[in-house]
Amino acid sequence: MKKTIVALIYDFDKTLCDRDMQEYAFIPNLGLESEEFWHEVDEFAINNRMDKILACMYMMVHKSEKKGTPLKRETCINLGQYIKFYPGITEWFSRINEYGKENNIEIEHYIISSGLKEIIEGSKIGDKFKQIYASEFFYNEDGNAMWPKLAVNYTNKTQFLIRINKGILDISDDNGLNDKMLENDRRISTSNMIYIGDGYTDVPCMKLTKEHGGVSIAVYTNKTCNMAKKLLNDGRINYMIKSDYREGTEMDEIVKKTIKSMVINTELKNITYKQAND
Repeated sequence: MKKTIVALIYDFDKTLCDRDMQEYAFIPNLGLESEEFWHEVDEFAINNRMDKILACMYMMVHKSEKKGTPLKRETCINLGQYIKFYPGITEWFSRINEYGKENNIEIEHYIISSGLKEIIEGSKIGDKFKQIYASEFFYNEDGNAMWPKLAVNYTNKTQFLIRINKGILDISDDNGLNDKMLENDRRISTSNMIYIGDGYTDVPCMKLTKEHGGVSIAVYTNKTCNMAKKLLNDGRINYMIKSDYREGTEMDEIVKKTIKSMVINTELKNITYKQAND
């Protein structure tokens, strides 16, 4: 009998931290206000009929070169140290992992983000994830960003849920992703997934997870409470929870209860499957 795994899958910006990751240091280092930078990105995308994530990546490279400091991988990684996380995040992963061990279940953490992978890797929690799916640059021999290696936008996020489900984690493996695979052969059942996001850009993943038996959670602050309520009222999520990950909070308790429920449901499925094949 295969080992039971529960996957906790997170968006990043405004889900684990309180703003877009470029706003902590990258944009201020350009001498710009956040509103000005994002306005230029939106305008560039509209004028060129361009995907907004690709437009953002282009503007990061363009603005850096214009300032005379080419965008390098090491620069992006260093930007990660400036990210400020919601309360409890830095202790969250070890605590949830330990809860999994106590219940004889393996916990894996994943990121699916439109933000920049390199910045996430350089943050305090960059080493906590089984896999980080996020937008990423290809760098030349001098370490300068040359081309988008991966652009994760709001609608293509769902492919990464399927990769996690099947265990096909290498993004260059399209054949494995599209090959037929029986549900019982898949590495992590979608019903054993918890997706945590913050807003409309997470809706495709929230909906897919919830509709296939998993649990979707929208985190919110005082400013984004109404958005979370709408997601809940529209049936896109199972829970809306305040962005506090400390021990004993609503987030802590609901995630632990959900994991416990997934353990019980998996055991029942395994018993049913065994009886059907005896």
